[in-house]
Amino acid sequence: MRTTISLDDRIAAAARRKAAQRGLSFSALVSLALQKLLAERPGANEPPFELLTAGRGGPLPGIDLDQTSALLVAEDEATYGRAPAAGSPAAPIGSRRGKR
Repeated sequence: MRTTISLDDRIAAAARRKAAQRGLSFSALVSLALQKLLAERPGANEPPFELLTAGRGGPLPGIDLDQTSALLVAEDEATYGRAPAAGSPAAPIGSRRGKR
């Protein structure tokens, strides 16, 4: 495809020198540069995500940070205490598992 682009004079001169060094035409160099730019994955140059924790060297034993529901239960138990077993006298009224 034939197209016209506007380049800064310094960039065009540097690109012409680079093309000559590599034995390429100016168009081939521009095409190669665009291919490389368009093939990049977003975030490919960024370091991988690392979860930083504070305190005693990571999560508490038995806590799997991939199981967020278990984390919420552990947090509630730490704040409010362990829930009584269903059917026990201290359990909330709707939790008894008897005959209906």
